[in-house]
Amino acid sequence: MEGWTPVHQAVEMSDYEALTVLLDAGADPNELCFGHTLLTHAIDVEGDGHLQSGHPLNTAATSILLAYGADPRLPAADGDTPLQVAQHYNHELAERLLRRYLALEEGPGLREDGGRL
Repeated sequence: MEGWTPVHQAVEMSDYEALTVLLDAGADPNELCFGHTLLTHAIDVEGDGHLQSGHPLNTAATSILLAYGADPRLPAADGDTPLQVAQHYNHELAERLLRRYLALEEGPGLREDGGRL
């Protein structure tokens, strides 16, 4: 974890209190580090943690970042969007959350699958 910025370190360690404190202090919710946006990093940590531990999926870090203005469309350096990362892990909770944020940004007329009505 050497080299992570403090806010990415908080995501990596699932330290939600530190994440919130850093965002409150002005950390950029769209910061890139090692090719990850904070949102793609959070979803990766949530999904990978579930695969490795078998613990239920959660959206704690994803929710915090979205609440602080993280862009749900902003891709990581490899081009993967947060939604694509969530789909990779079958992280349905994050997928639903992201689709709702995307629908709010688009306004009325967006279906759950991201298409137009």
